[in-house]
Amino acid sequence: MINVGVLGARGRMGKEVCRAIEATNDLRLVAEIDLGDSLDALLTSKAEVVVDFTHPDSVMKNLQFAVSNNIHVVVGTTGFNEDRIKEVTELLKNHPKVGALIAPNFGLGAVLMMEFAAQAARYFESVEIIELHHPEKADAPSGTSIRTAELLSKSRKEAKLPPMPDKTLTSLDGARGSKVGDVPIHSIRMRGLVAHQEVILGDPGETLTIRHDSIDRSGFMPGVLLGIREIAKHPGLTYGLEHFMKLD
Repeated sequence: MINVGVLGARGRMGKEVCRAIEATNDLRLVAEIDLGDSLDALLTSKAEVVVDFTHPDSVMKNLQFAVSNNIHVVVGTTGFNEDRIKEVTELLKNHPKVGALIAPNFGLGAVLMMEFAAQAARYFESVEIIELHHPEKADAPSGTSIRTAELLSKSRKEAKLPPMPDKTLTSLDGARGSKVGDVPIHSIRMRGLVAHQEVILGDPGETLTIRHDSIDRSGFMPGVLLGIREIAKHPGLTYGLEHFMKLD
């Protein structure tokens, strides 16, 4: 039995995580912590793994507390740039037995979408991403789209593809999206959406669209539970749930 604490337990994702943990036979929910609550509850409850679905402004403080107290962390909070990844890596060096999973997306289908798109990117001259989310999302572009663009750029570089054709001479700010690597990302925010992403690949005479839709937050839970169960076996930083999915 693994003792699990949840940070952001009263938020939409946090509530879903708590329900998912309580429905298992091998995990025990021992701490439900939200804004204003003391992180010391993780210590008194003897949490072995903490799941963080909080806010980009608070996640680093939460990570530092957990890792410093030798608690494994599974992070779904977004907003991790290169500097933050380096900071977490340095923190973990002082606690070599602690594992930290930072996952841009816990949807198993979303992870597969990213992997499929990365495989396809080497065969098409152009690729762009459209990510669509609810208007309460705090960051744009999404962590999933950034991670996807990183994988696509890496695949294109390995295939030694030339720059994508684009003869745009004038445009309004943002009209061609934000680039990560050499891949443009376009962000949409509106009510009625949960979390969705399209990767559109183009070549002379054909296009390929790879799309993933998260219809309900319960769809993220199999990935979260996988992270909780696996993280103790993976000390150090793991970036991306795909490393736990045995896709190689």
